[in-house]
Amino acid sequence: MNFNTLLRHFREGTKNVFRNGWMSVASMLSIVVSLSLLGVALLLVLNLDRAADEVDRQVEISVYLNLDIQQADRDRVEQEIRDMPEVQELTFVSKEEGLEEMRETLGDAMVKGYEETGTNPLPDMYKVQVIEATTVPFVADKILALNDGRPEAPIYEVDYGKGTAERLFQWTQTIRVVGLVLVIGLGVMAMFLIANTIKVTIIARRREIAIMKLVGATNRFIRWPFFIEGVLVGMTGSALTLAILLYGYSRVELAASSWKASLFTMIPLHEIWLWFSILILGLGFLIGAWGSTISIRKFLKV
Repeated sequence: MNFNTLLRHFREGTKNVFRNGWMSVASMLSIVVSLSLLGVALLLVLNLDRAADEVDRQVEISVYLNLDIQQADRDRVEQEIRDMPEVQELTFVSKEEGLEEMRETLGDAMVKGYEETGTNPLPDMYKVQVIEATTVPFVADKILALNDGRPEAPIYEVDYGKGTAERLFQWTQTIRVVGLVLVIGLGVMAMFLIANTIKVTIIARRREIAIMKLVGATNRFIRWPFFIEGVLVGMTGSALTLAILLYGYSRVELAASSWKASLFTMIPLHEIWLWFSILILGLGFLIGAWGSTISIRKFLKV
C-alpha cells in the first residue's frame, strides 16, 4: 500500500467519524463508561494491594532473650538470626528502651514503681522483619529452634501474634485474588460492550459496504477506512477516559493526604500515571481496531 492510498483511507476514516454523528458519539460514550469502570476498579485494586502490603510489613517477630543471657550468647544468637536468608532487618531493643516504650504506651504510672526500686523486669529483645510476610511463622519456628542443643536456652520466647497473623495473611491474599478477578471480569465486559457498540455503527452502513463490494472494491480497500474509524473512536474515547480518571485520582489523592486518620497512603499519581496512561490508551486502540475488524468481516462476504 502506497502513501497516497493510506492517506486516502485515513481521510475517509476521519470523515466517517464525523459523518456518523451520534453513532460515533454513542461509541465514544460506551468506551468512556466501560473504560472508566475498568480504570476505577484497577486503581482501587492497586491501592488495596498496597494497603495489604503495608499491613503485611507491620507483622514482625519479637524475640525475647533470657534475663541471665551472657553477652557472647547474645552476639551468637544475633549473628545466627542475621544470617537467615528470610530476614530483612534485625533491631535490638534493650530492656531500658523496652521500659521507655512501656511508658509511652501505658503511661508513667505503670513504670514509676520500677524506676523507684531500680528494677527492670523486661528482657532484652530483637525485632525481626522478614522479606516475605507469609514466611513469618516459619522464621519464628526457625529462630526458636536456636535453643536446641544448648544447655542454657538463650531465647525465652518468640512472639508474632500467632493465629492473628495467619488470619491477616489470608485476608490480604483474598483481597488480591478478588481484585484480580474483578479487573479481568470488567476488562472482558468492556471489550464486548464496546465491540458491540461499534458493530451497530457498521451494521447501519451495510448497504454502503455491499455497493462498494459490487462495484469491484477489494476487501482491503473497504476495510481500511473502517479500521481507522474504529481506532480513532477508540483512542478518542480512551483519551477522554484517561483525562477523567487522572483528574479524579489527583483530587482523591489530595483529599486523602489531608485525612488525619488515614489508614494507608494512596499510591502517588506520579508513580503510576505513565504506565496507566499507556494501558488505557492501548486498550482504546485495541478495542477500537478489534471491534471494527470483527464487525465488518461478515459484510465483506457478498
